[in-house]
Amino acid sequence: MKISSALLAVCGFIILGPVAAADDTATSVQKIASARVSSGGIPGLVVATINGQEQKVQGFGLVSNGKSPAHLPDASTVFEIGSVSKTFTALLLADMQVQGQVKLDDAVATLLPTYTIPQYQGRAITLLDLASQTSALPRLPANLMPKQPDNPYADYTENNLRDFLRGYQLTRAPGAKYEYSNLGFGLLGQALSTRAGKSYAELVQERIAKPLGMADTGIALTTTMQGNLATGHDGQGKPAANWDMPTLAGAGALRSSAQDMLRYLQAHMHSKDVKVPAGLQLVQQPQRPTGMPGLQIGLAWHVQSVRGQTVVWHNGMTGGYASFVGFTADGQRGVVVLANASVSVDDIGMTALLPAAPESEVSKAKDIRLTSKELAEYAGRYQLAPGAILNISAGPDGLLAQLTGQPQAAVFPRKKDEFFYKVVEASLQFERDANGKVQSLTLNQNGHASPAARVGDATPEAAKRTEIQIPAEQLKQYAGSYTLAPGFKLIISEKAGQLYAQATGQGGNPVFAEAKDKFFLKIVDAQLSFQRNADGKISGLVLHQNGRDMPGPRDAD
Repeated sequence: MKISSALLAVCGFIILGPVAAADDTATSVQKIASARVSSGGIPGLVVATINGQEQKVQGFGLVSNGKSPAHLPDASTVFEIGSVSKTFTALLLADMQVQGQVKLDDAVATLLPTYTIPQYQGRAITLLDLASQTSALPRLPANLMPKQPDNPYADYTENNLRDFLRGYQLTRAPGAKYEYSNLGFGLLGQALSTRAGKSYAELVQERIAKPLGMADTGIALTTTMQGNLATGHDGQGKPAANWDMPTLAGAGALRSSAQDMLRYLQAHMHSKDVKVPAGLQLVQQPQRPTGMPGLQIGLAWHVQSVRGQTVVWHNGMTGGYASFVGFTADGQRGVVVLANASVSVDDIGMTALLPAAPESEVSKAKDIRLTSKELAEYAGRYQLAPGAILNISAGPDGLLAQLTGQPQAAVFPRKKDEFFYKVVEASLQFERDANGKVQSLTLNQNGHASPAARVGDATPEAAKRTEIQIPAEQLKQYAGSYTLAPGFKLIISEKAGQLYAQATGQGGNPVFAEAKDKFFLKIVDAQLSFQRNADGKISGLVLHQNGRDMPGPRDAD
């Protein structure tokens, strides 16, 4: 559980699932979506697909857990789309470029004269740097300290943004390295809005939503949108608050429906039935490398080569919703996935876009034998994303790999430094430093190439701890909100006999008891010690992580 106040959208989220049968794509998508809902992972979702001339919209589950009357989400159901909003911001940039209002190589500072925009050795940040996630700005501003943890961007003002940029020093030249930044796209939205003399919301309506007939797309909820809004849920299925992003709107403030996003998708696929906004072709053109094999970035959109097919995609996530939008560059396949839970739906989207391999890569894979000494070189923990650790240990015939929250699976050597799964179509490529020591790996699956740095030994401290069982009724006494720092809380909850800890702006993670009032996490080396007052009631906790002890008093109920 990484301690930060940050959140919005993730890219390249990996889920290891069973190998899908080589049946019809629509059937495969339906199977996966149905399974995600029936397992309780997502209350409800909508999948809209384009396959040649055929279009299909399917709803699964409910618009809200426990909401009465039960209602199946459909084409008109409204969701927060999170970082898919970045593609709208990029389209605004492309449109303004075509109309001669801005140029991609314009320095951001020229559009925002009231801001102090940092430079690196005279190299200014350009609009292209922001739109291609290469600005050298951090993922989020350090002064984002929300007063409302469940609505973290609501009170972040333009003055806060100016203050942060005024004091921030770039650590490298803009344009030199891909690094996903919500701050960067929020700043891009501000720059375009200032140049146009209109709010970001007005720009989206004027240049995208109205021309494309997207009546249910925007920031403010119309009466119709409010009536069709799906209830958002966190990773444990509990209702979550909607997000407001007045200052960083360009990073993730939009809401939309599947029927609107289908029109948006058709425009990007150059359908004859939909008006194509000026500059739309520009957003799909690769602009910068990402450092990941086969993956480049255009203006916001990720452009990926998969089995000889070029796929263009983006995903998004807020505190209660998730989204995925993608299409093939040949205009033959497209997909929109909208869910009312903060749980990745990338696997559903990629299943709709990627054709089944003519012959299973798994069945063709041939393994070799490595000595136990050689296998031991790969053992370690590799971080794919915050809170997502791939634990690699030596097994009897190869290696054992376990992703956070998933079962352990064997991987087998194809050759030195390259291993493959037999239970899924995925592989691991290990990288070494100049001294020959394994320092990182890349997980390749479903067209995603996800790098992961080695962050520690194979056996975390959690594995050395002994878990004990505590009755659900006793676990409930720990539930509550604990403030560890201004604007940063740890929410403890109990569900079905399991205790969860959720830091501000992050998903919940299970915690396990090792003694009365003492718990530990398995995904990271962190522990919680609960404190009691003279009456024996829980009064606070201490988070032990990275050699630090962070006390947090319990908030009043």
